[in-house]
Amino acid sequence: MMRTSLLATLVFVLSAALAGAQSGPSPQEQMACRSDAGKFCAAHIGKPPQMNACLKENKTRLSDSCRKVVESRGG
Repeated sequence: MMRTSLLATLVFVLSAALAGAQSGPSPQEQMACRSDAGKFCAAHIGKPPQMNACLKENKTRLSDSCRKVVESRGG
């Protein structure tokens, strides 16, 4: 019984971790916005919610590739 409970908890934690990882930017998306993030939003590096908001606010100033990433993510 305890082994089953432990296994169920482990599966739940791993599922949640994978779901969270999938919602973040892919390595390709990060590379597309790396320069723009450093140029316009350096104060928000390491703070994903603030970085996303900053990139959205600066959408008209972003490179084409980063703008496409921001727009594909609802910005």
